[in-house]
Amino acid sequence: MFTSFLGFVGFFGLLGCEGPSNTQVICNKNPELCADLHKDSWCRFEKGDLIRNRYKLKSTPTPSGKLIFDQLVYLEDYNKCVELAAGVQHILHPERTNDRARAFGLSSQSLFELQQTTKNSQDPHLAYYHWSRFNDVNAGNVFFAAEKAGLINDVELLAQLAAYYLRSNPEKSKSLYAQVLNSSNKENFKPDWLLALATLYRNENKPEVEYWLSMTNIVMTDAKYTQSHMLALLKGNKALQLDLDKDANELAQLLVSGNYQQSKLKMLLDKETNHAG
Repeated sequence: MFTSFLGFVGFFGLLGCEGPSNTQVICNKNPELCADLHKDSWCRFEKGDLIRNRYKLKSTPTPSGKLIFDQLVYLEDYNKCVELAAGVQHILHPERTNDRARAFGLSSQSLFELQQTTKNSQDPHLAYYHWSRFNDVNAGNVFFAAEKAGLINDVELLAQLAAYYLRSNPEKSKSLYAQVLNSSNKENFKPDWLLALATLYRNENKPEVEYWLSMTNIVMTDAKYTQSHMLALLKGNKALQLDLDKDANELAQLLVSGNYQQSKLKMLLDKETNHAG
């Protein structure tokens, strides 16, 4: 019977290993990390993330809550993707469909076992997982107690807290987003944070800031938008729109390059939330 991958961590941790990022190299040298996964190229990104994180777990004698949280998320993503892939019938190679179905069953079991193993964890990452996925009241109590005690410093969890307080406590939400941005870098920055901040400024009746942040998100994500709708935020002021578009492009370039600390957005949020530094 296939056992949750986490159960193998203690044994795997005894093996000496380096840190390759190429999944084929990892699988060739560590076949046990990939044996339960499907073989073809479907779900390539989800499978790759899962394999690399499994390797990190193998290489870590005492994995952090964050690392196990990542394993849960990568398992979820892989499981959802391979479920869809298993529903695609391969006419020329039906064995591939069977292989995906096998992988879906095994990943479902692995995910369930890891969820059960981490159910009562006191780690903030794992508590957040169970609160957000299953509305686990006890896990929520652990998560918010950790927040109250100042134990949450991870950018991802801080961003989740900021989103949670967006409507119920806008001032706190803005302060948390300021903290998130101050702690972020070009690798972990999420453009969606800008949309959340734009919502806060819209509720404060500050359409210029709302436009600026929304347009920065559009520049960074290449999202589709309606020009007339955006211009309506500025009451048709095209001269102002040109200035804000320039500012949006400048902010986008700074954020993409990891230079938030040099941005006008940092100056604004520091002034409003006392998060200088």
